[in-house]
Amino acid sequence: MDRYCLTLDLKDDPKLIAEYEAWHQKVWPEIIHSIRSSGIENMQIYRFANRLFMIMEVNKKFSFEKKGIADAGNSKVQEWEELMWNYQQAIPGVKAGEKWVLMNKIFEL
Repeated sequence: MDRYCLTLDLKDDPKLIAEYEAWHQKVWPEIIHSIRSSGIENMQIYRFANRLFMIMEVNKKFSFEKKGIADAGNSKVQEWEELMWNYQQAIPGVKAGEKWVLMNKIFEL
């Protein structure tokens, strides 16, 4: 199993952050299905202030390219992504339109 770590910022507004967290207590079933069917076995999101950190553990079926194509063709995923963008903002230094950014592992024990 492979592990990927990604990061993204939320808009720095306590009300919006609380709403974002509330949405993640009731993620739509279609979104959960989309995540699992792409080969993601486990996903966790952590928050510090307005910075998010996601850990994904994936099986051999997973690829970012295939997930992107599937998501682009899934109207419910697109609706969820549009809703979430009300709360999210890009990390400084990323390309226009990028959301979650893959982090580089720099240490392992």
